Amino acid sequence: MRGAAILRTAALLIPALTASLASAAPSIPAYINAAVADNARPAEDKQRDADRRPAETLAFAGVKPGDTVIEIAPGKGYYTRLLSAVVGPKGKVYAVGPQPKPDAPPPPVQAIAADPHYSNVTVSLQKIPDLKLPEGVDLVWTTQNYHDLHNSHDVDVAKVNSAFFTALKSGGTYFLLDHAAEAGSGGRDTSTLHRIDEETVKQEVTAAGFRLVGESDILRNKSDPHTAKVFDPEIRGHTDQFALKFKKP
Repeated sequence: MRGAAILRTAALLIPALTASLASAAPSIPAYINAAVADNARPAEDKQRDADRRPAETLAFAGVKPGDTVIEIAPGKGYYTRLLSAVVGPKGKVYAVGPQPKPDAPPPPVQAIAADPHYSNVTVSLQKIPDLKLPEGVDLVWTTQNYHDLHNSHDVDVAKVNSAFFTALKSGGTYFLLDHAAEAGSGGRDTSTLHRIDEETVKQEVTAAGFRLVGESDILRNKSDPHTAKVFDPEIRGHTDQFALKFKKP
């Protein structure tokens, strides 16, 4: 009888507890909301916020004031500005990108680093196969470009992930977000569709010694068939994207 009563009580409590957990939305720290609302951000960046959901992404990664961050392949600096604002004057952002060709214009992130508003940003342009990174950092961050590591014949992906592992302090975070390819496709679509299989990424990163500690559906899109190039107008800005958080033990 007593066992039956316990089971009946549990049956009543579990649905209520489940509903409570499901309704609890993850909170966004004030310093992240302030970074997203920063008036120094260009209008072009703010127009992309609805698609990129930067507040939720930054909160999931766990970046906070005072952190030292290595951002890999910053592109036009969409996240460089945000990371700079979040880590604040006591933090540091190392924006690491490939060396441009001799006749190419300087990368946009150099102009960001030259702006006094982003004085905690340092740009480092290097050959990706021979990365030299600061050590003891809190976070390695890369968005929408991990797949490109597979597109250079002279880049050893395992060596790059190992360099990230070495750069991080114990307990540091490796945050990675990229465009999802068809399940089971491995690296087949990295140079054609600019997508990569999520499971392949997990295998490669954990092989370097990292532990997978979080996955997010922030930018998931179940209607994406995974067959179009990410730059195609019908899917651009709305691709199915996976977000993964790894820790260095």
